[in-house]
Amino acid sequence: MSAVDLVAAEINIMIVDDKVENLHLLSKMLTQHQYKVRLATSAALALKSIAVSSPDLILLDINMPDMNGYELCRQLKSQPTTQDIPVIFISAANQSFNKLEAFAVGGVDYITKPFDVNETIIRIDNQLKIQAAKFQVKQINQQLEIRVKERTAKLQAEIEQIKLSETIAQETQSN
Repeated sequence: MSAVDLVAAEINIMIVDDKVENLHLLSKMLTQHQYKVRLATSAALALKSIAVSSPDLILLDINMPDMNGYELCRQLKSQPTTQDIPVIFISAANQSFNKLEAFAVGGVDYITKPFDVNETIIRIDNQLKIQAAKFQVKQINQQLEIRVKERTAKLQAEIEQIKLSETIAQETQSN
């Protein structure tokens, strides 16, 4: 059992697709693997939902009527509060220019329809593992920064103490 499996019930995945049948298929697939799932049938609904609570990962269809997936991804990546959410594009289009555009706007992966259950779950798990590792590195870096600041402050205090001792020693020798 992977680390992702242990906390799958806590992981929130948003699926954005204007096709209800795709939402149901992906939702069923993910809930069977214990993921919490949120659905949006448009980019506008997705943005409203994300503003309330950010998902851990987004599965995003490219072709939607109000705003395409590329534009939604651009918007998400331009905001500090949403820029780190991994976006996996989903599309029936398998041409390389679609995939290249998906990666260019900030997508982390690309899954073609029809969905292979095992491939989809593995791709999602891989991205979640990467996100968990990034979070862990960020936490470690923050802890190290605190330790460096503490050590620097301690060294500065020691330097000041040495300078004070030297000044006192020089004054004592002068008298």
